Amino acid sequence: MMPFTMVEQNTCIACRICNLVVPNVLDHTADGFVFAFLDDNEGVIEVPEDLTEDLEDAFSCRGY
Repeated sequence: MMPFTMVEQNTCIACRICNLVVPNVLDHTADGFVFAFLDDNEGVIEVPEDLTEDLEDAFSCRGY
C-alpha cells in the first residue's frame, strides 16, 4: 500500500527544505508554506512508490 500525504500547514515553518527533497510531491504557496500538489493537499491521491522514501526524508527534517 502506498502512502498518502497531506501537510498540516499550521505547523510548517516555511523553510522550503521539503520541496528540495521531494519536488515531485511537494510545493509551496506564495507565502512559502508547503503543500502536497498531487491532490491540492487533500490527502486522497497515493504517493508513487518510487517517491515514498524521499517523502519520508522530507518530513523527517522538520524544523520543530
